[in-house]
Amino acid sequence: MIPTQPKYFKQKITILFLFTLSFSGFVQAQQLIEVSGIINHTDTHKGLAGAKVQIENTQDTSITDQEGNFNLRTRVKIPFRIVVSKEGFASQTTEVLSLSNKITIDLNPQNSIINEVVISASRVPEKILRSPIAIEKIDIKTIRESPAASFYETLENVKGMQLLTSSLTLKVPNSRGFNSPNNFRFMQLVDGVDVQSATLGVPLGNAIGPTELDIQSMEITSGAASALYGMNAVNGLASLQTKDPFTSEGISVYFRGGVNHVDNVNHKMSTLGESAIRIAKVFNKNFAVKVNASYFTGVDWISNNRTDQNPNSLITANPNFSLANNPAEDLWNKYGDERNNRTTVKVNYDGKPTTFNVSRTGYYEKDLVSPEVKNVKFDAGLYYRFGDQWKTSYVYRYGLLDGTFQRGNKIRLQNATVQNHKVELTGKELTFRAYMSIENTGDSYNLKPLADNLDLTNLSNNNWRNIFQTALQDRLNSGVNLNDAFILARQEADKNRVIPGTAAFEQLKNTIAGINNWDSVNSGIVGAPATGGAKLEQKSRFYQGEITYDFTRFVKVFNLLAGADYRLYSITPDGNNFVDFERPVSERNIPLPNGTFGNDVIYQKYGAFAQLTKLFFDDKLKVNFALRVDRNPEFDTKLNPRLSVVYSPVNQHNFRASIQNGYRFPSLFEALSFVNNGNVRRVGGLSKVNDGLGYLENSYTLASIDQFISAVNKDVDGGENQNQAALKNRNLLIAANLPKLQPEKVTSFEVGYKSVLFNNRLVIDWDFYYNVYEGFLGQVEVAVPKNENIGSDNAVLAMLDKSKQDRYRVYTNSNSIYKSLGTSLGIRYNLVGNYNVNANVSYNDLISSNTSDLFITAFNTPKWAVNLSVGNREIIKNIGFTVAARWQDRFLWYSIEGTDLLGNRESLRISGLPSQQGGRIVSYGRAH
Repeated sequence: MIPTQPKYFKQKITILFLFTLSFSGFVQAQQLIEVSGIINHTDTHKGLAGAKVQIENTQDTSITDQEGNFNLRTRVKIPFRIVVSKEGFASQTTEVLSLSNKITIDLNPQNSIINEVVISASRVPEKILRSPIAIEKIDIKTIRESPAASFYETLENVKGMQLLTSSLTLKVPNSRGFNSPNNFRFMQLVDGVDVQSATLGVPLGNAIGPTELDIQSMEITSGAASALYGMNAVNGLASLQTKDPFTSEGISVYFRGGVNHVDNVNHKMSTLGESAIRIAKVFNKNFAVKVNASYFTGVDWISNNRTDQNPNSLITANPNFSLANNPAEDLWNKYGDERNNRTTVKVNYDGKPTTFNVSRTGYYEKDLVSPEVKNVKFDAGLYYRFGDQWKTSYVYRYGLLDGTFQRGNKIRLQNATVQNHKVELTGKELTFRAYMSIENTGDSYNLKPLADNLDLTNLSNNNWRNIFQTALQDRLNSGVNLNDAFILARQEADKNRVIPGTAAFEQLKNTIAGINNWDSVNSGIVGAPATGGAKLEQKSRFYQGEITYDFTRFVKVFNLLAGADYRLYSITPDGNNFVDFERPVSERNIPLPNGTFGNDVIYQKYGAFAQLTKLFFDDKLKVNFALRVDRNPEFDTKLNPRLSVVYSPVNQHNFRASIQNGYRFPSLFEALSFVNNGNVRRVGGLSKVNDGLGYLENSYTLASIDQFISAVNKDVDGGENQNQAALKNRNLLIAANLPKLQPEKVTSFEVGYKSVLFNNRLVIDWDFYYNVYEGFLGQVEVAVPKNENIGSDNAVLAMLDKSKQDRYRVYTNSNSIYKSLGTSLGIRYNLVGNYNVNANVSYNDLISSNTSDLFITAFNTPKWAVNLSVGNREIIKNIGFTVAARWQDRFLWYSIEGTDLLGNRESLRISGLPSQQGGRIVSYGRAH
């Protein structure tokens, strides 16, 4: 049995941390000595500030002051070697033979890419020029000089990267296509800790990650990295490293501010600002403490797009009539008017019976959610190093977030918190890390059930339809034209509905947002209290343990790195979000009372990898082979191999090629969700969730139901009996026959070239990829006839009456194989006088599949994107500038909220661009 209680894991983490401290007993009691000197610029002969001075193969480090002076204390016996490095300069190694003279070292300016080292590509330090896959590194100076509102937004300027801005505080990076607000295909690490929110399903890299004061560098891998990192890295990863308190000591503060909504269109002009502080202190050379805190507040963008997703031309509306005001409209940023709240009214019009589709009125998003955003971040760490190689640490990280983000529906976060605890032990060959993440959604709520239950508090759907139908017929009988009759009928049905902006509306909205029961139950009596709620009450934890070890000194023939990891998710069901397997199937649809929870649900995975690296032909050819095995008890064991070669005939030219595959296990929501989304239950695709419900094997697709109902209504309007019309058109109904849920698979082919030319002034970086995706995960909506088997007469008739069917939105795999390809080119040129130019261009495209599919696979990526920047780090002493611009193609944004769920392609949402007539140009400027 696997213990799942937090207490057990907290005890284990505490024991591990104390165990690592016990290594301090191995420290050799040698005499402490001090080495001092000065680091100069070769050309100016002036001292260089911020140069790193480190004793080779040890943790003993010092940073030069403003005059280039350093003092370094160590217990290493003379002689030893020191390594001096600084961004933009060639590293220098010097042997120390005595302490009688002060050391003086001159550093030569050099393009930093020559000696730039990355870790993420192979999980071991290697020069970026010889990385086996596409990787970019953003150093601290680039971050400081980037003309972006935050360091996180510099990712958008990186070659091959796309940054989706869901909110002021939620930035979602991605590469090589298939982007989404909750991007499970791109991994984000902060000092090795995965910051993807498990239950909220949103990346929290900039909401809980480091502040700009503490960020040291970012490494971005474009493309599959599953061979070394496993799940959630099929599209790439961003690894953020923070500053070491031993080498970056002191107190730093900053405040930045600005204004937005300057057009005063959807909101009056507002301010936004962020304050942060960093404190780092070293005690007795071996012990250090680091503390960071920040506070951000602002007013987010206002979602108020009123594009109709269900225009009158569709069969789900009223295509046979010209109506200026579509009674079946489903507006983009309106809730409560969706398909589940669409009904039919039958009236006599123009001398014959006629059926019309009509939607409930709903509420605009801007009336349901506050645009105010707040983000509080705090982290604190204890660091201890002993001996020449070993270091251990404990880090606590906390984030509080108020904001709005897109999942299946829009979610308003209120007092949502995420906490991380991490312990780590590192040495020259060993890295051990264990961490846990704790999530609590606080007072958050879901906009969809909020809008549904606001309307249902007035009238049930049936009673509202009856009033609407009677009023419509009365207006038509009195001679009112059809379009005006619809408007007047809606006014009659909505006359007791609460109106936004009133005290009654705010009181009812707050009441519903605090009820943890999304089921829409209403007596139909005007003024009856709402029994359905909208509160998002999720509590979960996940635990991760991982270890890597470099076996090279034992093998000697080649470099060998191996590792293993284990992750366990523990979700506490509240009756609205995740299935509780301990409850009988008949009771799983019944929400739990406020503040009560079910039995914890466990979801886990574990894996191991080995990586072999061998150099041939005087180190000109590097061959790298990695193999990872991943296991999730819900699925078959998966293998993730990667083979790559790097050929460097000379140091300036580096050619690379790789082939790899990767698997992505379904996320918590894709596997185990059990959410009431307004009379449509969103469910995970695991067979054990389906047991007793039948949505996998006993359902019809919603797209075919639309065709079926349209044909039946047409026959009924022609005078035919409804049941006879239904049985006559039964062949239009298509059985879903959804497959058993499987992990996604990607096979990736990549070639690339990196070069440094013209005396290290010109850097060229090019890559090309070709990806093949199998078993792509998406959502499809189906209907299960209650107590009937599909194909029977009663099952066919049940599709005419929502009360005789259960509707599910199911996570399932695509039937098609999708292929994508792309290329990117980056050029950096250092001009005279410290001026530099950076440019990159990226192309991404999806090769369409000829196989019909149950859902639309959203590529959500512009074909072309171009970044250009010009800058000078130091025009005069301590003053420089950077100006950047970005252009990208227009593109269609596909969303489950933007289709009629099963792919009415005419109603796809288009988002993210100010104009649909061309691309987008964004420019920035920053002085430093």
